[in-house]
Amino acid sequence: MKRLITLLFVALVSSLAMSGLGFAAEPQTGRDFKPITPPLPSTKGKIEVIEFFSYGCPHCSDFHPFVSQWAAKLPKDVSFRRVPVSFNRPEWARLARIYYALEATGDLAKLDAAVFIAIHEQRVAFRTDEAAVTWAASKGADGKKFGDALASFSMQSKVQRGDQEATASRIAGVPALVVDGKFLVNNEAAGNFEELLKLTDAVIAKARQERK
Repeated sequence: MKRLITLLFVALVSSLAMSGLGFAAEPQTGRDFKPITPPLPSTKGKIEVIEFFSYGCPHCSDFHPFVSQWAAKLPKDVSFRRVPVSFNRPEWARLARIYYALEATGDLAKLDAAVFIAIHEQRVAFRTDEAAVTWAASKGADGKKFGDALASFSMQSKVQRGDQEATASRIAGVPALVVDGKFLVNNEAAGNFEELLKLTDAVIAKARQERK
């Protein structure tokens, strides 16, 4: 009798463990990710994870601390890239240019999170390029360099390419994570940001196995 109870307890624990892992154990097409067809061009070396986002998205703002910590601990065979999208909204296109301008001037690491805070906590409105330049300068950036980068044609081209990538990935909203150019992680399969990143880890493992 005791042996039967022990076996039942072990089975119950195993079942709970598997349910806790859920999608992480074996991600399923349609449930946990959507195949991207045709796939995006991907590097032959590392498995690339792309985060499509916008500074204007409150969910992206909430997600940013989680995905930043996660990205800092990725294995050596995985790379991480962020792509701001506009969804053809002029105000979001300016926010995307702000991201690329900060990247071009070397201020992204210092001011990336600050842009989210400015928009969603301090209610700063970046309605014009001049407003963005004034804000960046107030945070220690070189106003002229940032302004020149923000207004450059290359920033507009990058925004267009980012939107094209988002369209090719068939994303419906942000934040959105794409793994190896082939798998769009299903946000709805996760109950919170931690689970979403665990699911992404599982999809990365799938991509790694398929490469073998």
